[in-house]
Amino acid sequence: MTKFLLWLILLLLCWPLALLALVLYPLVWLILLPFRLVGIAVEGVLELIRAVVLLPARVLGGGRRYGAWAPRQAFSPASMATGRWFSGGG
Repeated sequence: MTKFLLWLILLLLCWPLALLALVLYPLVWLILLPFRLVGIAVEGVLELIRAVVLLPARVLGGGRRYGAWAPRQAFSPASMATGRWFSGGG
């Protein structure tokens, strides 16, 4: 809704520029569409290569050592006192 209101303000203040933007926006979108498709394809190929490279480690049980959302070991006062809380235990 905000974009529409901004476009109406542009239409009132500078209608030739607003009409030019209205005509050129779909053309620019069509020109950029192949680049988006190539980007999606390249991202898929890179993810496939990453999966193939990391497959042996996953099969051997490597997995992810530390999750992005939670540490492997809960923080406790004892672990923090020894200074080993940052190493993930062990």
